[in-house]
Amino acid sequence: GRPARIIAKMNALEDFEIIQSLYKASQAGVKIDLIVRGFCCLRPGVPGVSENVRVISVIGRFLEHSRIFYFRNGAEHPVDGEFFIGSADWMYRNLLQRVEAVVPIEDRPHRQRLWEILQTSLADNRQAWDMQPDGRYVQRQPSDPAADIGTHAQIMQVARAMSAVGANEPENGARASG
Repeated sequence: GRPARIIAKMNALEDFEIIQSLYKASQAGVKIDLIVRGFCCLRPGVPGVSENVRVISVIGRFLEHSRIFYFRNGAEHPVDGEFFIGSADWMYRNLLQRVEAVVPIEDRPHRQRLWEILQTSLADNRQAWDMQPDGRYVQRQPSDPAADIGTHAQIMQVARAMSAVGANEPENGARASG
């Protein structure tokens, strides 16, 4: 009865045990959104198996390597869920044959920014492709090509705005006297 959701952003998903766990979570009613740029061995939307799973791939200007893992885990507000960033895709070799790092993000402003990145990716109607139950991908079509700018352009706009704000702040945290 507690709020539950999983959102994971990575480059590849092929680990059998993780896929089986995601199928079980879907069957238990957990909504799962996977943003997987490269290959994905999980099949979304399969009746009785993964009807609560959506897989999208965002292909655009940048070859992204960010990995963000989000678990709502009963939190009342989505940003109060558990956020992790790391180096590992959910692949057997990454999880069992390499040294990888995944760390929790505890500061709320940082969790808020990660939430915004995930929501931007999930809402993309320009660069996103939806995986079908048979493994094929269908590209999303923007309803207004002039208004739908895509994930990468939107993230660049935010970065520019944050940079402009930072450029107007005094250096080294010193405050202007006045």
